[in-house]
Amino acid sequence: MVGIDLGTTNTVVAAADAHDPTHAVRVFEVPQQVTPGTLEARESLPSARYHAAPGELPDAAVALAEGDVEGEPFEGAVVVGEGALRLGAKTPARLVASSKSWLSHTGVDRHAPILPWGAPADVPRTSPVDAAASTLRRVRQAWDATHPDAPLASADVVLTVPASFDEGARQLTLEAARRAGLPRPRLLEEPTAAFHHFLHRHGAAAESVLAGVRLVLVVDVGGGTTDLTLVRVELRDKGIRLTRLAVGDHLMLGGDNVDHALARTVERRLAGGQLGAGRYLELVMRAKAAKELLLGAAPPERATVSVLGTGSRLVAGTLSAELSRDEVEALARDGFFPVVGPDERPDRSRAGIVELGLPYAKDPAITKHVVAFLARHADLAREAMDDVPEGALPVPDAVLLNGGVFHAEVLRARLVEVLSALRGSPVRLLPGDDPDRAVAVGAAAYALARRGHGVRIGGGSARSYYLVLPDQGEGRRGVCLLPRGAEEGELVRLDQHRFSLALGRPVRFSLVSTPADVRYVAPGEVVPLDDGYEELPPLAAVLGDAGESGQVTVALECALSEVGTFELHCVEAAGDRRFKLELQLRGASAEATSVTRVTRLHPRFAEAVDAVRAIYGKPRDDADHRDAKRLRHELERMLGPRETWETPLLRELFSALLAGMKHRRRSEDHERVFFNLVGYTLRPGFGYPLDDWRAKQLSALVAQGVQFVNETQNWAELWTMLRRVAGGLTPETQAALASDLEFYLEPPSDRPKPRPKGPRKLGHDEMVALVGTLEHLPPETKTRLGDHLVTRLVQHGENPNAWWSVGRLGARVPAYGSVHRVVPPAVATRWLDACLAADLTKGSAAAFAAVQLARCSGDRARDVTEASRAEVVKRLEAAGANATWVAMVREVTRLEAAEEKRVFGESLPPGLRLMDE
Repeated sequence: MVGIDLGTTNTVVAAADAHDPTHAVRVFEVPQQVTPGTLEARESLPSARYHAAPGELPDAAVALAEGDVEGEPFEGAVVVGEGALRLGAKTPARLVASSKSWLSHTGVDRHAPILPWGAPADVPRTSPVDAAASTLRRVRQAWDATHPDAPLASADVVLTVPASFDEGARQLTLEAARRAGLPRPRLLEEPTAAFHHFLHRHGAAAESVLAGVRLVLVVDVGGGTTDLTLVRVELRDKGIRLTRLAVGDHLMLGGDNVDHALARTVERRLAGGQLGAGRYLELVMRAKAAKELLLGAAPPERATVSVLGTGSRLVAGTLSAELSRDEVEALARDGFFPVVGPDERPDRSRAGIVELGLPYAKDPAITKHVVAFLARHADLAREAMDDVPEGALPVPDAVLLNGGVFHAEVLRARLVEVLSALRGSPVRLLPGDDPDRAVAVGAAAYALARRGHGVRIGGGSARSYYLVLPDQGEGRRGVCLLPRGAEEGELVRLDQHRFSLALGRPVRFSLVSTPADVRYVAPGEVVPLDDGYEELPPLAAVLGDAGESGQVTVALECALSEVGTFELHCVEAAGDRRFKLELQLRGASAEATSVTRVTRLHPRFAEAVDAVRAIYGKPRDDADHRDAKRLRHELERMLGPRETWETPLLRELFSALLAGMKHRRRSEDHERVFFNLVGYTLRPGFGYPLDDWRAKQLSALVAQGVQFVNETQNWAELWTMLRRVAGGLTPETQAALASDLEFYLEPPSDRPKPRPKGPRKLGHDEMVALVGTLEHLPPETKTRLGDHLVTRLVQHGENPNAWWSVGRLGARVPAYGSVHRVVPPAVATRWLDACLAADLTKGSAAAFAAVQLARCSGDRARDVTEASRAEVVKRLEAAGANATWVAMVREVTRLEAAEEKRVFGESLPPGLRLMDE
């Protein structure tokens, strides 16, 4: 039985032999390259991967390189573990670290090759999933070499994850394990594993150690996450009973944040201003080493942090600054574990901190998050501790601390001090003296407990899962699919509900979950859903066999699988067919959207559909092309002004239009109005259930283009339609569009290229606006298109509105695309310099472009320099620009509705709000 703690910073492996009567758990020392060509066994394997340059490693080191994982399109030598860290200290741009944090980052495509983040173009990249897989692959290779008769793939493997990992991040962790050659590991939450380590360490004495304890708070602060868990303790005649009551929300907040805070402190003391992404990563590594030295055993008074500077000399100078033990203690203690009262809560109003591509928690005060967690689960805590005064914050009797942060005595003492003050009496600190190994050892101990060797913590599923129901005028509601506390393998069938699902086309289930149900909610029970329910990636599938259509009536079956993931099956009521619905993890995240789901449509909706069918349905003897010109007016007469049409109404109108797509060819008016209405009803192409499927239905329309090729207005409406729905177009469709349009965007030259085959494309201004919205394009394509536009603007009298497209192409914070596709800061700076020579008066397209190009994301791998941003702020203020625009350049801010309208070129449908993080 093998426990694997796949940590943000380090991975640790522990194992127990089922046939060992002592039930001992031992840490497995993982052989790894420490120096090029030299293997050493270490208790921890740094969760780091280094992409060596050609010729960088000697032949002996290349021979020992782990290589890529199965199915990964990667070329070059890869080093994993301690050797990766040592090589990365010299060349940080080739180091992949914190892949576990990237698995939970919904703002990027976690299957895309994006790491190392911010690396130069010549450095090969890997995906977060493959980076995690390479760490697990190194573990498997090392284990199999040491245990040839007991390969890891055949062992009982328990792989730990943060308790706060959502279903998407858990599925990606399992995918990484499968790519590493571990077909079916069991997932276990890290705080639970830490508690199992405590139980295993104390054995039969655990009951006496827990005497008088009714509720334990587990605080696990690792490198990248903070996990909070409540465990109820009951001493019964038959022995101790432990039940996990609650887990906290996902907090990307841990020791890495302390390292970044120290690095920023040192950076301010260095000569030369803000460091680039590569040098800053090096500085973070140096600051981390200084922190561990100054907060460790027998620390010195001061430590020097050095980093290579930049300059024109062949050998850059070294920049150095000192950190004192007192200031490091103060920063970690007061910045991350401040003294707080029972009513304090995390600051959620400000934008989150972004460092090296990762979005960290908005408020770094861990103690505030602890208080909020205890308040949220106050009723559960009162049930476990019946002597808490009404209105008082229930604080558990005891706390178990885990994670590398708590190596520092000053931080352990501060957290216990805060909890004791909140409680009004001392909180017992449970002994946990092995934070680096506790999770791995606890995972193996959990495997033992599953076989009856030791106490097992109960509690089942940490979350309740709900299916979001259509709004019938009673507010947003959900039906409970799986209640919190459901045990692994427990099958829950909702016989009291039936669902009619379409066959042969995608169906989508919108799910939410919560760890905070105070009372038991029975499967099938319908409850109101407030803002405390977390959106999950949608479950989607195409039901039925190929070519099958119609409807099928199904019941739902749900279970918490043995590997720790949520499963949902649709079981045919009148047959024996079963459809399994899979999580959709690619593309835009459900967390990035907030949609009002309404099915009650306008009372005259049926008339509106009839009006659409009269124009785009079967031909009529009395048909007149002028009827098409009047369609928009007729729809507004029936349904009210277009700007009031809510998203569900728009999407239903789109379906009616799509059914008559082939009839748009009846006249130039039919085609023009069709393009206009399709774009309007599907804008912005994403954000509502099944929008991805709807957008794909337009692929044939994109390929066919305009039928009345001499009508400039028809071309303009086609480009406008595609601009409106660009967010739903696939990267392949966007690339094809860019290829088709580039000829028309190239600056005039003495030797122009021959025009592409096919009809001449018209509607130049609309083409320019369209290319600016194609955020799925690779950075090199965006750079080429943007250069064309800037040249036309500066040298050839292009319409100044084209600055809008330049701003979108070079935006530091995309509107919908993955942040790994933004153009490099050097390109944005080049365009920005040209933009600042244009008219920046309030509301101008050039002012908008300057804001987008210089917007502060907080990620130094994306942002232009501080000096460039300061110049933009100065110019915007002089031009009387909107104060909100100025703030977006000066600091990390969220996009408000007014700015969102300008980014998308028009307002979004009522009922659909895209949340910009």
